[in-house]
Amino acid sequence: MATRYWIVSLPVQSSATTLWSRLQESISKNSFDTPLYRFNIPNLRVGTLDSLLALSDDLLKSNSFIEGCSHKIRRQIEDLEKASGILASSLTVDGVPVDSYLTKFVWDEAKYPTMSPLKEIVDGIHAQVAKIDDDLKVRIAEYNNVRSQLNAINRKQTGSLAVRDLSNLVKPEDIVSSEHLVTLIAVVPKYSQKDWLSCYETLTTYVVPRSSKNLHEDNEYALYTVTLFNRDADNFRIKARERGFQIRDFEYNSETQESRKQELEKLMQDQESLKSSLLQWCYTSYGEVFTSWMHFCAVRLFAESILRYGLPPSFLSVVLSPSVKSEKKVRTILEGLCGNSNNTFWKTEDEGSMAGLGGEADTHPYVSFTINLI
Repeated sequence: MATRYWIVSLPVQSSATTLWSRLQESISKNSFDTPLYRFNIPNLRVGTLDSLLALSDDLLKSNSFIEGCSHKIRRQIEDLEKASGILASSLTVDGVPVDSYLTKFVWDEAKYPTMSPLKEIVDGIHAQVAKIDDDLKVRIAEYNNVRSQLNAINRKQTGSLAVRDLSNLVKPEDIVSSEHLVTLIAVVPKYSQKDWLSCYETLTTYVVPRSSKNLHEDNEYALYTVTLFNRDADNFRIKARERGFQIRDFEYNSETQESRKQELEKLMQDQESLKSSLLQWCYTSYGEVFTSWMHFCAVRLFAESILRYGLPPSFLSVVLSPSVKSEKKVRTILEGLCGNSNNTFWKTEDEGSMAGLGGEADTHPYVSFTINLI
């Protein structure tokens, strides 16, 4: 699939059929690797030239917004497919590949009546895409909120022993809890394990001998238990801290453990459900935005062609996809089919050349703008 297309209109001097044949012949002879298609625009309602001029001021801004929304949804699809381990899919619009929809574009008269004022069509397209864009923001925020909660839990479970959640490392049998005895959880630097084992029994008076047990180790720390009399726990914490050992606050509670487990499972289910729902929504919405964008491009090409060539409407609209190396050659072909009048005036090399209608950066003696599908 090509990713970059030009939508172009050429002024018709005599017959659109003749001009189309000349263009086909020139492309075939001089740039045979450039795909060329007719871009069929219906007879839209022109209105007044003043209304067209007013509309042209908004066309570029609206196009940037609609194009941006299209690309935003496509990137979201790519991210979701990657996160789901899905092979990148070929997106479709109305059941056909994206590039096919563009190159075989057909105006949807039922959705966009050609007798409607151009501004009404443009405003309707903009409003529809804006609604989709707002909906996308809400859905992404909802999905990211669940992801953030899961990431926070995962950080607690995968961080160092100094900060991570200990509930899945400490088992009920590791804990002694009675009226007089308590088990504390110590985080010991790995290089200080010998020091811990040689001194923990004497840090305070009421430590149970040989009660320390290694539960877990990571790259930095080792996790140990130590059992002592309840009344000596606070003093032990102070003495341990003085020796560089951290006593973690921990209380084993089977109900809390089960509640955390259920919360984690629910968040994981919610994430998968939201991911799947968002992906399906993106598939559908991408098609809606893309069809809106192509209809907008048709209106834009029509309006700018009237402003460029005058009334009555007499122009040939086409879609091309030249390779980078063929671009200059194709531009020359297109300019040659416009006749010689005012060609110099529209050359981009001239610093004083007229800015293109709708704010195009590259100006030519014909209407042209670029469609980037990715």
